[in-house]
Amino acid sequence: MNIITLIKQVPDTAQLSSTVDGLKLMNEGGARIVNPWDEYCLEAGIQLKEAHGGKVTVLSLGKPDAVEALKRGIAMGADEAVLISDPALEGSDSLATARALVAAIKKIGPFDLILAGRSAIDGNMTATAVQVAALLDVPQLSYIAALKAVDPVAQTITAVRLMENGRETISSKLPAVISVVKEINEPRYPSFMGIRKAAKAAIPTWGLADLGLSADQVGQAGSNVSWPQVSLPPTREGGAEIISGSPAEAAKTLADRLAAEKVI
Repeated sequence: MNIITLIKQVPDTAQLSSTVDGLKLMNEGGARIVNPWDEYCLEAGIQLKEAHGGKVTVLSLGKPDAVEALKRGIAMGADEAVLISDPALEGSDSLATARALVAAIKKIGPFDLILAGRSAIDGNMTATAVQVAALLDVPQLSYIAALKAVDPVAQTITAVRLMENGRETISSKLPAVISVVKEINEPRYPSFMGIRKAAKAAIPTWGLADLGLSADQVGQAGSNVSWPQVSLPPTREGGAEIISGSPAEAAKTLADRLAAEKVI
């Protein structure tokens, strides 16, 4: 099977605090990690390769330092990696991002499955995988929590979707695009040999010229959505009050306070 996993390097949100500027963290620096949802799609791709053979290619769009996210994919067990990076991509919305990803996917070659995480924790748009499938004109299976059967010869897949009120079993022809949720597996830790392989890996970087795209198809020029401001929510002040008096008096005071706040 030829499997492509889409991953993204995102800000480490564990580093956010009331003293950290969210926009600066997202755009200018700060600790970066592999988007947590994408580790599950990486693991799913590697498991499929182990079960059916083939190769896993990790694909990411981002700044040059996003190569570190791709190296983690190789360390986990992926075979190859490609980075899409070009200054003209700055400010791309999810659709412009999907255009660049699709151009790279076509350059990589025929595929059986494209795997993506549920969403990215920085934008949480949950749209890129859908748009990639639409541009490629292939089926898209979302919120996948389990892969029940994959037949590379018959080019079919049966999977389980995690819904709000239960689970749904669906089948599709391949090739297809799948976005997964964390219930699908438990991502492995990179092995020592995998880390050594990743350190030596030559990861190509493709720009717009390599993808056959023009600047007006991506970036702000090719986007309909922009992020003029990113900020943290206002800090909430906490506090506690001890109500004195007898149990009956304390209960009455508490009930009066709750009624005044329209809690009861």
